[in-house]
Amino acid sequence: MAKSALIVIDMINTYDHDDAVLLIPSVKASLPAVTRLLHRARRLDVPVIYVNDNFGQWRSHHGELVETALKGPHADLVRPVAPDDASLFVVKARHSAFYETPLGYLLTEQGVEHVVLCGQVTEQCVLYSALDAHIRHLRVTVARDAVAHIHPDLAEAALRMMERNMGARISTADDVRF
Repeated sequence: MAKSALIVIDMINTYDHDDAVLLIPSVKASLPAVTRLLHRARRLDVPVIYVNDNFGQWRSHHGELVETALKGPHADLVRPVAPDDASLFVVKARHSAFYETPLGYLLTEQGVEHVVLCGQVTEQCVLYSALDAHIRHLRVTVARDAVAHIHPDLAEAALRMMERNMGARISTADDVRF
């Protein structure tokens, strides 16, 4: 069986942006599934890789991003999904987890052929990351209940696109096969 990795996209967040009011309810709804997926991946020794926006903080590192989010007004959305000591962390500046990041190299070094995506935003960063994983010949699974959206209609369209155009497996977090 191909080695899998869980990719957690943009869950370390201060929610200090224009779309936060629309995003936060969906994050709250997806949080239990993300948490279950994280616990299961860790229990099965599946690599957990956080890929997170740097929010324009070019001098910060992942520890600072986590610390800032945990001190913010929405720490309750970050605390349950915070990285543990075994987690890997890649900082990104654009929508795709792969665009100008070392993620592709890291996955190759880890022998990963299958990525499971969770996090935010379904119709943006999750979609673009799934596409970039697909063009790198990685198998993609998206846990539909473990991704958060800004616009429900666009999120549904994005999930259909990932399934139809990229051959992604769309499942619930509990049905993910690592």
